[in-house]
Amino acid sequence: MLFDSWEGLWRVLAVGVMAYIGLLFLLRISGKRTLSKLNAFDLIVTVALGSTLATVLLSRDVALLEGILAFAVLIGAQYLITTLSVRSALVRRLVKSEPRLLFYRGQMLSDALREERVTRNEVRAVVRASGFSDLGAVEAVVLETDGSFNVIGSGGSEQGTALTDVIGFRVPHRSAPADPAD
Repeated sequence: MLFDSWEGLWRVLAVGVMAYIGLLFLLRISGKRTLSKLNAFDLIVTVALGSTLATVLLSRDVALLEGILAFAVLIGAQYLITTLSVRSALVRRLVKSEPRLLFYRGQMLSDALREERVTRNEVRAVVRASGFSDLGAVEAVVLETDGSFNVIGSGGSEQGTALTDVIGFRVPHRSAPADPAD
């Protein structure tokens, strides 16, 4: 059906604008973390907010205030879980996954690839997409908690590493500096 009634169009326009403003207001007061994509839980909340907005817009069975309350419940649950995960290691382990090292200093890490269900070809594709043509120029490939991949080029400083919290990474043994007298 192309057109049902003017009333339906006006409802979508009015409810759409008000639901959008309500969602923006709730997102603004809840903080930047609400729409981050740091882990699967964050993704679920973002998708649920979008689905709720679509339902409020298109379903005459859902009143505007019910939709705004649904937004508040989702945002409140996300706020509570993220707050608890910062304060409790148990909650953090239940809700969040850890980043995983898939490639390190020229080596594909077969066990990690198998456990994360990633192929060697996918790792090479991610490396190419990051602008590297030579695996020798890559220090590491990490599967992040949100399912994205990060490629870290080699040649970093000795100041520290961003890999310390990545599953499968061990701090390399530092050898003593060479004696200039040798």
